[in-house]
Amino acid sequence: MSLPPDTPATKPVVLVPACNRVLGEHPFHIAGKKYVDAVRLAGALPLVVPAAEAAEIDTLLDMADGVLLTGSPSNVHPSHFGEEVYNPALPLDPLRDGWTLPLIRRALARGIPLFGICRGTQETNVALGGSLHQAVHEVDGHDDHRPREGAPAAEAYGAAHPVTVQPGGHLAGLFGAGAQFSVNSVHGQAVNRLAEGLRVEARAPDGLVEAFSVASAPGFSLCVQWHPEWLAADNPQSMAMLGAFGQACRAYRDRHRAPQPTRA
Repeated sequence: MSLPPDTPATKPVVLVPACNRVLGEHPFHIAGKKYVDAVRLAGALPLVVPAAEAAEIDTLLDMADGVLLTGSPSNVHPSHFGEEVYNPALPLDPLRDGWTLPLIRRALARGIPLFGICRGTQETNVALGGSLHQAVHEVDGHDDHRPREGAPAAEAYGAAHPVTVQPGGHLAGLFGAGAQFSVNSVHGQAVNRLAEGLRVEARAPDGLVEAFSVASAPGFSLCVQWHPEWLAADNPQSMAMLGAFGQACRAYRDRHRAPQPTRA
């Protein structure tokens, strides 16, 4: 007998941490609509979360069946991986860093499914002890992964280069080891030293880590450097990844929020 489809009341809940911006003279918590839409495409209920106090993180995770870490114009502050700021002109978001880095560690320890996108991928690597190239285009042997300056979104988020799927991970299960597909490329920073326990899922033609998962985590995790949320409904690879994430969120929900038996 098939189970009834999820209703809004039973869909898995996915936390979407917000960024912090000043608009005019007023600070705002903000999350891009495309990320919220991606959570809905995964069959889940998005919950945008503003900056959290340390004591609130576990309470938030008690409500969560998944976490989606968004991309952002801001970079992770390099003090979290032992470096000084290389380019002071680039935006930072220390308020986001201050709570998402411990959130990542706690979510993974609990086995809560995690999907990281662009900045979210960089956050996850740093949260687990890795480091970043602050200007990957200046590193010998690596390409410039930024879009043309001033390019409209349709160009900036267009296909930029292929990635090659590595064996043994989630992407290999979805597409096959060695599979290649084109992705967009909208980042100036990237993984340098991969944190211990992370498994490379895909690489760019210049060898850059484009996707990884946390091999030791008890639950699903997938972090990608590109932006699968961009026009996701029209992209079969994006939909396959979001589908796998949504399925993991539903499985987590079913394990941890199963209806309690009624007492006679």
